[in-house]
This record gives sequence, structure tokens and C-alpha cells, in this order.
Amino acid sequence: MSDFNLESYLAQRQAATNAALDALLPEPRDGQDPGRLREAMRYAVLIGGKRMRPVLTIAACEAVGGEVSHALPAGCALELIHAYSLVHDDLPAMDNDVERRGKPTVHVEFGEGNAILVGDALLTEAFRVLVSGEVGIPRSLVAHAVTLLSRHAGIDGMVGGQAMDLEAGQDIPSLDLLEQVHALKTGGLFAAAGGLGALSGGADLDTVAKLERFGLAFGVAFQHADDILDDDQPALREAAAVRIRELTDECREIAAAFADAGRPLQALADWTDERAARARAGEDLA
Repeated sequence: MSDFNLESYLAQRQAATNAALDALLPEPRDGQDPGRLREAMRYAVLIGGKRMRPVLTIAACEAVGGEVSHALPAGCALELIHAYSLVHDDLPAMDNDVERRGKPTVHVEFGEGNAILVGDALLTEAFRVLVSGEVGIPRSLVAHAVTLLSRHAGIDGMVGGQAMDLEAGQDIPSLDLLEQVHALKTGGLFAAAGGLGALSGGADLDTVAKLERFGLAFGVAFQHADDILDDDQPALREAAAVRIRELTDECREIAAAFADAGRPLQALADWTDERAARARAGEDLA
């Protein structure tokens, strides 16, 4: 895999994810869409995005010998949770955003009450998707998978990180505090992606833990890079750049243990480094 092409890999895995999400959220039939909730769920999920959490789920699954189809239930579950978090983050009580990816946010398009319910519905649907596929998490490990996802998506993960972010506000004073926020709010779902991908590929629990750690390190580095790109937390910019390299080095070390099967994981770490470096150089990465 020395000629591995990350751009092609991302495009193929994103397309597989989008097709699976489209099938999971079919167009509502007349009279079967209370409050236009099914329409709004499709809108929230299919509005766009890089699908990085499902991509990492797939890459982790492939690293341990699994196939794309094995990883799609877990990857889609994570994307549903990510979408719900964005719907709720955009609400007036949170970030009060009126546009996302060039389109009105869900609460603007469908109303605030419906936006809350859409988030609730997507979160609930995610757990059904995780455990009900014909392929994916082995039956014997379903409880482990549900526990892992609950921990990383809830108060000890993404939700807790959002609470810390709201409390801390802009201009967080220390890198340690910033990383605590990033590790929960962003790193949580990426950690779940690594762990659930490994479970989907039939890995043992020690390997699951290693790829869960890969996801956490990747997620924190990914968010530091986003901060640099968006010119957030400018006082911590240089320290964050150092941490990106440290975290991606850790990712590369974990990925190297999987030899050629871990090449996509290594390439994702390299991509995060390069993305941050280009942002620091002032390049437009839009």
C-alpha cells in the first residue's frame, strides 16, 4: 500500500456512508411524519459534512481485518449522534447559529421545538442502528459496544465537553483546560469510532482499547487543527501546534502495529498534521 491515496479512500468511504445514511433515513410517506420530524432528521444528517467519524470507524475496522460493510452500522450510529449534537448546538440557547453548511439550521427551517425533538430522535435512532444490523458488532459484544458509545457520547464524553465549553467560553486560558474540552467534546466520538470500528472487525478487547486511544488522540489533534483553521484560541495557537504533532505521532505509532492494514489510519494522522501546517501558513482550506 505504498501508493495509498487518501483522497480516493476518503471519497469511497464517504460515499458508502452517505448511501447507508440515505437508506436509514428514507423519505417520509404522506401522513407518516408527525411534525415533519422524519423530514427534519434527513435534513440534519444529509445536509453535508466530511463524515470523518464514520471514516475513522471504517479505517479501524479494516485495520483489524474487517470490511467496510461491517463498520457501517457503527459509523452511521456515530454520524447520527454527531448530527444531533450539531442540531442542539445550533439552538438559540446554545450557539444560536442560523446557518450551517450554507443552509438554514434545523431550528430555523423546522422550528425550535422540532429541532429539540429531532436531536432526541437521532440520538435514540443511533443506538438502534448500532445493534440491529445484519453485520457489524458481534452479538456477544453488543453490551460492550453500547457501554462504550454511551460513555463517549454522554456526560463523560461529548455532552460533558459541551458543558465545559459553555462554562469556559472563548479564550480558554490554558492548554490543559482546552485539551480537556477537546478530549470530551470532539475526542469522545472519535474515540468511540476507533473502538467501535475495532469491535465491528472482530478485534479482541486489548486491540479495541488501542484503537479507542487512537481515536481520542486523533480527535484532539483534529480539533486543535480546526482551532488554527478558524483562528480560535489564538493565544494557545503555538502550543496547540506542538501538541498536534505529539498526538499524531502517537496515532502513527498505534497504526504502525497494523502494518499495511493500518495505512489509512497513518494517512489520517498525516492529513491532520498537514491540515494544521497549511492553516498556520495562511492557506485557504475551505
